[in-house]
Amino acid sequence: MIQTYLDANASEPLRPAARAALLAALDVVGNPASVHAAGRAAHRLLEDARERLAACFGARPADVVFTSGGTEADALAIHALGRGRRLIVGATEHESVRAAAPGAAVLPVDGQGVADLAALPELLGEGPALVCLMAANNETGTIQPVAEAAALCRAAGALLHVDAVQAAGRLPLDLATLGADTLALSAHKLGGPKGAGALLATPEAAALLTPLMAGGGQERGRRGGTPALPAIAGFAAAAEAARDDADLAPLRDAAERAAAAAGARALGAGAPRLGNTTCLALPGVAALTQVMALDLAGVMVSAGAACSSGKVAKSHVLAAMGLGPLAGQAIRVSVPWNAREADVRRFADAYQAMAARVSRRAA
Repeated sequence: MIQTYLDANASEPLRPAARAALLAALDVVGNPASVHAAGRAAHRLLEDARERLAACFGARPADVVFTSGGTEADALAIHALGRGRRLIVGATEHESVRAAAPGAAVLPVDGQGVADLAALPELLGEGPALVCLMAANNETGTIQPVAEAAALCRAAGALLHVDAVQAAGRLPLDLATLGADTLALSAHKLGGPKGAGALLATPEAAALLTPLMAGGGQERGRRGGTPALPAIAGFAAAAEAARDDADLAPLRDAAERAAAAAGARALGAGAPRLGNTTCLALPGVAALTQVMALDLAGVMVSAGAACSSGKVAKSHVLAAMGLGPLAGQAIRVSVPWNAREADVRRFADAYQAMAARVSRRAA
């Protein structure tokens, strides 16, 4: 059976450039903190990756903090910038943000999953605040109005943290243009190796960063521990390679048309979305049933985020959009950077066959 991978938002396939950089870095024996020749060679590789990543996202190299992934980058930003500030998080934020900001006020979204910025000034209120608003949603692909939110935050003297894990490599992202104070990234979500991420900060926000994990003073004292040099080298290579990706919206749209012909509804389709992502609800059919049926047909998709130890539960993202029972009846199809039309055709055949079986049982 041909295996068709359409779960890029869980993890993108490793890019050739990232693989080559990772393998080359595996042969660099030194620790970047060592002062001898091998250590200096490792340090040069680390700083080269830092400069390349900073250039991709409009940050200063000195303000790039390497982490183990997006979850740690989110936690680091909220831990440091949220100290002494009220926390406000978007209703559809990733669990890593929600877990790092317990008790935060919630910025609602509309039926398409777009943040209701009209509600933000009242939430900002008086006194210092930190707002967390993702660049694009991991389940629906909905793109958030980050620049507009940043303007409101600046006017109120608030800070803005942006989880850009799903948007990186799929949208042009520039820290200064967005107006964010910090930006979280993850290597494997844009075709790099698993195990590396980064927090990018403005110079002002970088001055506020304090470590979640103290150690030997790595990352300018902002994140202890020896950096995962091979993964970081692959991270920088992947970020550069992603800038040349083709537009995946035609493949996404073809998948949506095939699913619609089988009775599905594309959720959030009325808002700007990532070109690779669609969230498809099949009324009356549990998401887990759909995922398993497609997997048996050789097509790999997911139900919501892939960060819950294999659990499939009602989506808080879709619930926040007011979708009721559909929140437990939707799958996410996310097209990887190396997808082809044949992949979508196989999905279409499998989806329509699955929907037809369900309809016969219901009859």
